Amino acid sequence: MVEQFVGKWKMTSSDNFDEYMKAVGAGFASRQMANLAKPSLSIAVDEQGFISMKAVTTFKTLEIKFKLGEEFDETTADDRKVRTTMSLVGDKLIQKQTWEGNTTIIEREIQDSKMIAKCVMDDVVAVRTYEKDA
Repeated sequence: MVEQFVGKWKMTSSDNFDEYMKAVGAGFASRQMANLAKPSLSIAVDEQGFISMKAVTTFKTLEIKFKLGEEFDETTADDRKVRTTMSLVGDKLIQKQTWEGNTTIIEREIQDSKMIAKCVMDDVVAVRTYEKDA
């Protein structure tokens, strides 16, 4: 299942994220905060099979709880109200967000013990890299 993603992760690099944030419609202030933030991400699974992802920055803490394949409401860090579905496709954890006729995909996978998050909106791709936090 998602065991390879479970744990605490610290972002170590972020490429093209400002362009991705522009593509999803984030305003200037939200983009500035997002570009300054170095989030830590905690992923856990509880006894009922719910997966939680908690992102913590100095600006904001966000947490989502979900079951794979079940759509749920999410408010993103830039305050978009989206419908989100999480799924496991092969070794990738796929997060699909839809709102107002738009769709973005965040694809997470483990490579060389790092978590790579590829954020895609239309033809804009950002890559954020996380390492396990001891």
